[in-house]
Amino acid sequence: MAEPVRARRLTEAEGRRLQQIVRRGKHESIRVRRAMIIMASASGTRVPAIARLVAADEDTVRDVIHDFNQRGLACLDPNWAGGRPRRITNDDIAFIVWTATTRPTRLGRPFTCWSLRKLAEHLAGHSDRTIKIGRERLRQILHSHGITFQRTRTWKTSNDPDFDTKLDRIEHVTGRFPDRCFAFDQFGPLSIRPCHGTAWTPRGRPDRLPGTYRRTHGVRYFHGCYSVGTDTLWGITRRRKSGTNTLAALKSIRAARPDGAPVYVILDNLSANKTPQIRAWADRNNVELCPTPTYTSWANPIEAHFGPLRTFVMGNSNHPNHTVLARELQAYLRWRNANARHPDVLAAQRRERARVRSERQQRWGRPRPKAA
Repeated sequence: MAEPVRARRLTEAEGRRLQQIVRRGKHESIRVRRAMIIMASASGTRVPAIARLVAADEDTVRDVIHDFNQRGLACLDPNWAGGRPRRITNDDIAFIVWTATTRPTRLGRPFTCWSLRKLAEHLAGHSDRTIKIGRERLRQILHSHGITFQRTRTWKTSNDPDFDTKLDRIEHVTGRFPDRCFAFDQFGPLSIRPCHGTAWTPRGRPDRLPGTYRRTHGVRYFHGCYSVGTDTLWGITRRRKSGTNTLAALKSIRAARPDGAPVYVILDNLSANKTPQIRAWADRNNVELCPTPTYTSWANPIEAHFGPLRTFVMGNSNHPNHTVLARELQAYLRWRNANARHPDVLAAQRRERARVRSERQQRWGRPRPKAA
């Protein structure tokens, strides 16, 4: 007859440790139950009685006792297997990540993006490498490899052969002649419709704006002028962009410095900004036009000041017509010029600069050369 299974004699340290675990531990803890099995067996309690004590099978009790006799107190933390063996290898995971980051059209699928369901079906039906995987496990694998479902972003780079030359000129005039440097640009199109914005309201009860399905008022464009030296912004709302309207704005800039000394105006490459009439007028009136490089409107100093217009005039608004909108724009410009250093204005300008920087993905102008 085989000898009954029993734990070996405990050392003083093992006895104190097991007693501490049993007294202070939680009764449903695996460590507590295993400690009770070992203590009971070491004190001479038979396996059937121990099984009733901890509400476990007798074979489980015997396994714990054998494990203690071999490894000591390390048996309190069982090394259970992590479920069934893996059916997806590391090569399969690499193939899943590659497939998820490849456009479906390149793999012969008639859609432009993967959903988890479409990706799982494609992997399961792949002729060369068949991988059967659930959608949740597929999501976990992609997440662990830093693959997330994101909106695509657009980008563009300037193809202007005079890119450096134009930026050098803008930096020169804004740094050397700020009091005689101005910026001009069109802001729009401005349409008559409810515009989302922000406001202080009770939690869960935001302001509601009506929906709009018919827009019969057309659009307008704000022709803005900005003085770099005096930090002053002014402008007027026009029906369209045209050389005549641009020339009127440039004349208002020239009128701000009626002494006849040179004036520098930074503007973009819109065809309405460089008509023959505008060029001829600029030559006669000592006005130098400093165009920004192609696709580089962020180099225009006025761009940052259009952000507050969008936040404080267009956002959270529902103007009935363009007349009211133009009146609100002019009222804001009067307040803005009287409070040019207001913290709200500066914060909105910083947000606009950050948005522009994120779009161009670089700092203003060219990167600084590295120190030798």
